[in-house]
Amino acid sequence: MSRAPSCPVLEELAAGQELPPLVSGPLLPPHLMRWSAAIENWHRIHYDHPYAIGHEGLPGLLVNGSWKQHFVVQLLRRWAGSTAWVWKVEFRFRAMNVAGETLTAWGRITDVRPAHDFGLVEVETGIVNGDGVESTPGTAHVLVPRRDGPAIPEAREELLAALGSSVLQG
Repeated sequence: MSRAPSCPVLEELAAGQELPPLVSGPLLPPHLMRWSAAIENWHRIHYDHPYAIGHEGLPGLLVNGSWKQHFVVQLLRRWAGSTAWVWKVEFRFRAMNVAGETLTAWGRITDVRPAHDFGLVEVETGIVNGDGVESTPGTAHVLVPRRDGPAIPEAREELLAALGSSVLQG
């Protein structure tokens, strides 16, 4: 099976390796408004600055939590490429991000282990602002192929059948 050189394989991964960071920003009010419109989130804290600071007492317009989730998944998908599968992602919102900030999504491999014909990679993830404040720590599990192994099935049912019932549960 041929793979793009940038797609990770189990044999080339180790705990401590860092994923290439993904940077976005500065996030401006139009960016936040477009995201809110796209997901139909009309809470004014994402687009009405006077309301956000005056009525809600916030430091500014808030970056949507769903945008931050998407940003971390985008980091993982860019790293994983087309041959791996982002299996599970968990987030914790620990700090607000506001309009005007430049955000960096980051990831660091914490564990690599075989999973039948594939590899399972655990990644610590997060989002930091320009001051280095972590707002969205989390973890992810990414299924990667082995160098000379079979391709990861695209259909969930086929993948579960290939792995057995216990490997990815939970």
